[in-house]
Amino acid sequence: MIQISKNFTLSELVASITAANYRIDNTPSPDVIINLVKLVENTLQPIRDLWGNPVFVSSGYRNLKLNGLVGGSQNSQHISGQAADISVGASSNNKKLFEMIVKSNIPYDQLIDESNYQWLHISYNADGNRKQILHL
Repeated sequence: MIQISKNFTLSELVASITAANYRIDNTPSPDVIINLVKLVENTLQPIRDLWGNPVFVSSGYRNLKLNGLVGGSQNSQHISGQAADISVGASSNNKKLFEMIVKSNIPYDQLIDESNYQWLHISYNADGNRKQILHL
């Protein structure tokens, strides 16, 4: 287990039940690992620190095959290790987390409320962040 930060490991950012079920090797390349580290250091760990309680990653890095199987978009930032789907439990708490992130100075490229706050998609791009907020 490689610890990326105080509260996040590489294994939780690449774990996938779908990959396990389909026996897909979801091992990230060195470039993807660099992006995952940047995502954690700049976005996920600051979110966890501000929230003050665990933040769970339900989907982080997804290789092309896995991304296709889960219905991800062809240009998903998950493929490059720049995005994670996160949750803090109930949708009401996810909504509070979403609002907290919007009001914070935590950098992000996209912050997406997925399915009425069932989970949040957040991404980070070291080359520049759009601070795009979406509700899907």
